[in-house]
Amino acid sequence: MAPFALVTPATPEEAIACLREGPEEEVAVLAGGTDLLFDIEARRARPRTVLSLRRLPWRTLEWSGAALTVGSTLPLRSLENDPDVRLRFPGLYHAVRAVGSVALRHRATLGGNLGRAAPASDLVPMLLALDAEVDLVGPEGERSVSVDRFIAGSRKTARGPAELIRSVRFPEARPSAYLWQRVRPFHDISHLAVAVALSPTDGRWRVAIAGFPPRPIRLPTAEAELDAPYPTDASIARAADLLARDAPIVADRRASEEYRRHLVRPLFARAVRAAVPASRAP
Repeated sequence: MAPFALVTPATPEEAIACLREGPEEEVAVLAGGTDLLFDIEARRARPRTVLSLRRLPWRTLEWSGAALTVGSTLPLRSLENDPDVRLRFPGLYHAVRAVGSVALRHRATLGGNLGRAAPASDLVPMLLALDAEVDLVGPEGERSVSVDRFIAGSRKTARGPAELIRSVRFPEARPSAYLWQRVRPFHDISHLAVAVALSPTDGRWRVAIAGFPPRPIRLPTAEAELDAPYPTDASIARAADLLARDAPIVADRRASEEYRRHLVRPLFARAVRAAVPASRAP
């Protein structure tokens, strides 16, 4: 492993100042470190400074009615163990459980996962279906951006110079579900993943898929086919056909395009049916 300086600021202001001091490519931000440290060890990343966020006051989980705000450095295991998250955001709960192992989830964070912007992220498709927003803080102050706009491409985000992810906001609790297909239940990267959520505010479904480059995406055409709030088998089948036909699915070293287009139909149908019973709860 190449040598680097470790900096652990106690305030956001100190962290932002550190980012502004050196060239952007020479400073790596460490939230959980579950990916970054492997990259440094394999020399895929060669930062001269690693900026650890562990001392910042962002390990938080806050409710405001049906809305939820998650601090960017809160370990995923804390989300997984929160009974209200499991009850009110079932899709998010299952997406979190799909990330690695229990040991990894004790370190991994929402902020780190978003900053990584991996095409096969298990969390980003669910964040898209839940209309989550990213709260950023930087030299110019604070701003918020939707997850859809924040993820610009494979390993690319809309984070500006010297900006940090402070938190992720979910506007409302939603009946939701997350399903994936991979070779082994844990540790592998998903060949394909489907996230669905039903908004109680506008009565419309959100559908997102992931597992292939360049990034997880929403599918508005499939969303429009679902008879909200309780889709019929016919509307689910029509939406599944649209997904398989129109989604920009591509092949990579993990799975072929044909396999993914075949797989998206049953995964999507199962996900919608898994979310519907929750929408009938009083």
